[in-house]
Amino acid sequence: MVPCLWQILTCQGTPSGIILASGRSWKQQRRFGIMTLRNLGMGKKGLEHRVQEEASHLVEFFGNLKGRPVDPSFPLFHSISNVICAVVFGYHFSDEDKTFHELIHATEKIFKFRIHGTSCVSLLQMYEILPWLLCRLPGPHKKVLAFLTQRAYGKTKFSVFYFNFYHHLQSKEGAKPKYDEENLVYVINDLFLGGSETSSTTLYWGLLYMVKVQKELDAVLGPSQLICYEDRRKLPYTNAVVHEIQRFSNIVFVGVPRLCVRNTTLLGFPKEIMLAPHGFSLIF
Repeated sequence: MVPCLWQILTCQGTPSGIILASGRSWKQQRRFGIMTLRNLGMGKKGLEHRVQEEASHLVEFFGNLKGRPVDPSFPLFHSISNVICAVVFGYHFSDEDKTFHELIHATEKIFKFRIHGTSCVSLLQMYEILPWLLCRLPGPHKKVLAFLTQRAYGKTKFSVFYFNFYHHLQSKEGAKPKYDEENLVYVINDLFLGGSETSSTTLYWGLLYMVKVQKELDAVLGPSQLICYEDRRKLPYTNAVVHEIQRFSNIVFVGVPRLCVRNTTLLGFPKEIMLAPHGFSLIF
């Protein structure tokens, strides 16, 4: 009964991408995705430069307001999404790009949409639980997938490296992993949806706690110096606040469902029982 339910929830047991995959497919796509991102600059100075560049644009935007009130959610989402696009697609979208604005608004609707006015079921949760159903329903998620599909099928840095490395792996691995266009689109979709909303919401919460942090930054670094990752050693309060923001904001309170792939004793749950970790109980 449970395996059948899992197959229904994850498109007949063959989910694409990383978030909903499990077993060998999940392991291959996750390992391959991390390797691809590292070769595109993740964890290197090049990516840090892109983050600093986008942060400068964001600071400039807030500075130009000259104290006028503003809802910071859109500019934060725009900046985070642009960092992801710079890594995945290899280029930066301008603030005036209408197509990119439509993508951001559609992505925001995915996270904010509520069915029948309730607050318990969001469109994103439906995507996580019933991906095959979302492929057949109209809505803002269609626009996001169409945009990512169009970019993925073009010659982007991510897609070129993805397929080049796939051909390299074909000669090394006996069992051929599934690195095709469908998986490419869903991996990019997972990176975009999984990174944009969570990071921008973290920053949104962070704005609420920044007054004392700003005092430490000005005292240690000065008002004009760009902050680097190594500076965290000199900024204990700021470093602590970053970790506390991620704990207190509790952005993703229920983890993605997982399967035990072998006979496992975990609080009495046997093999193939669907488990969803509850993050709220860990951080409060």
